Amino acid sequence: MVELAPVARPYAQAAFELARDSGQLAAWSSVLDTAAAAVVTPEFARLLQVPGLDLAQLAGTLADVCSEASAEARPLTGTSSAPGRGLLLLLAENRRLQCLPEIAAQFAVLRARAENAVEVEVHSATELDEQERRRLTEALERRLGKQVRLSLSVDQKLLGGAWIRVGDQVIDGSVRARLEKLANAMTAG
Repeated sequence: MVELAPVARPYAQAAFELARDSGQLAAWSSVLDTAAAAVVTPEFARLLQVPGLDLAQLAGTLADVCSEASAEARPLTGTSSAPGRGLLLLLAENRRLQCLPEIAAQFAVLRARAENAVEVEVHSATELDEQERRRLTEALERRLGKQVRLSLSVDQKLLGGAWIRVGDQVIDGSVRARLEKLANAMTAG
């Protein structure tokens, strides 16, 4: 299997520079996230198997869908020279549409760095209420010295607690992790 990160990097960097220079970071994020979500669907995979499929037409349709999904992305629609549409057409031409999820992820990292922010994944046993989200966000912002953007999900496999991913660092405060540590300590002693 081909490692997508090195392939995606120049596209993400170019998209980021265009978005930053045009003041459209949020719009580009929205377009890339929507396109990335679309290309990982089974329906999209089936489309790519259609003999004689016009990839440029597919990319144009994908650009239209992304623009409709995001009111902020409106400036990216219209002419074929619009940046969002142009990127999708280039990816289609180079047969790189499958790189969109990695491009979107790398773009998010570049945007967060530029905005002195960090994306934080929180997987908890139960849904966090507004007060818990606010306290967690404030604590992480103090610890990291950056603006925190939380991505929350409920993990039914957790007995309790939560685990948090910040970049490549994981903070595991789940009950399962604590029980595993206890079990290891008891068997080691």
